[in-house]
Amino acid sequence: MTMYLSALLGFVLLFGGGELLVRGAVALSRRFGLSPLLIGMTVVAAATSAPELVVSVGAALRGSSDIALGNVVGSNVFNVLGVLGISALITPIVVKPQALRRDTWFMAGSVVALALAAMLGRIGPVTGLVLLAGLIGYVVYSYRAEMRDESDPAVELHTHEAEELAVPTSVGISAAYLAAGLASLIVGSQLLVTGATEIARTFGLSEAVIGLTLVALGTSLPELATSVMAAFRGHSDVAVGNVLGSNLFNALGIIGATALVRPIAVAPHMAHVDVWVMVAASLAVVPLLLSRGRVGRLAGGAFLATYAAYIALLFVSAPVA
Repeated sequence: MTMYLSALLGFVLLFGGGELLVRGAVALSRRFGLSPLLIGMTVVAAATSAPELVVSVGAALRGSSDIALGNVVGSNVFNVLGVLGISALITPIVVKPQALRRDTWFMAGSVVALALAAMLGRIGPVTGLVLLAGLIGYVVYSYRAEMRDESDPAVELHTHEAEELAVPTSVGISAAYLAAGLASLIVGSQLLVTGATEIARTFGLSEAVIGLTLVALGTSLPELATSVMAAFRGHSDVAVGNVLGSNLFNALGIIGATALVRPIAVAPHMAHVDVWVMVAASLAVVPLLLSRGRVGRLAGGAFLATYAAYIALLFVSAPVA
């Protein structure tokens, strides 16, 4: 019973902490004069990926590489198939393809880069630095491109991401949000990883399966909440931009930073199956966004059905502990 309570409390703290961190970080960024464009491109995406960072680094330090990598891979799969699927069922997602072209291709490239790194069997500090360099390069290139051409549709998208959030106006309250969010993430990540590990041992499951499912779902809650609320408000471009930015930051930033802290050993099943499921899911959304500019309810339902089938197969076919 204790392991279930630990995992449940971890879920709650990760969700609440992620929300507080995002709102506190965005509010402080505004107070320090950052433009809505830069906030949308960097602060929002990085803050919504903070749960993945804390959980993956913490798991790596505890020697649970399967949870560290599975958390990111599973989160990216859920973001595309689960978050976009649910958002599309609420209201069909309609976007301007030209506003998403660069971010979509960078996101696709980032997950392919992570998959290739995983094929090495070990993601060490050098590979981590390469992944982080790719993230920095993306941010610098994108910001310069959008500053050169303020009529670029992507400017509107990233600005909407920053303006979507209701944030406190007081510096003190914003700082308190940020501090409380960080504390909640740290404690929540420890509880979730501890509870998830015990659940895996109790049921004879591998840590990889738990990382890809239970832990990944827990760390994806901020993205789910943000995207669903945006969908209810009819701001489908924000829902998509949130998923693209989060997946890119997860693949390059979270794994890159985690590998610098401690090398990540990659389980064979994850290297040859799960990372390629992540790539397939990411590539599946590309033509919908860039050719049609629409993810309808039928596609959303198909995404959710595919995710359910993947999870079912994962529990049936993945190796046990």
